[in-house]
Amino acid sequence: MAIRRTRNQEHILEALQNQEQAISAQDLHGVMRQDGSRIGLATVYRALEALKLDGTVQVRTLSNGEAVYSMTHEDRHHLTCLRCGESLPIDECPVHELEKHLNDSHHFRIFYHTLEFFGLCDKCQMVSG
Repeated sequence: MAIRRTRNQEHILEALQNQEQAISAQDLHGVMRQDGSRIGLATVYRALEALKLDGTVQVRTLSNGEAVYSMTHEDRHHLTCLRCGESLPIDECPVHELEKHLNDSHHFRIFYHTLEFFGLCDKCQMVSG
């Protein structure tokens, strides 16, 4: 079954695919405006929500509460410093088997998962020493 998308959703997907890292809705709106789009911020939020619900886009909430969006390529895992906000990606994932089990046992269609650890990075540990 093909997913039907609005023209605005297609433009947002195109802009999101050109980003090297996750981006907030406001920053994505700014990027699109710089590229000549006349799309409104509320439309960006609505489109991102619809794209999230169909599994095309994933959202991650940073330690400051800001939501950032990216294409759903793969599961993302991070070590995030509560003081400076630095977020380091990690490759290890201890929950892939659990995800498969939940998908099979609950007949739940999982689009992606996130795993986030919060603490202090090396630099911030030195400061609080």
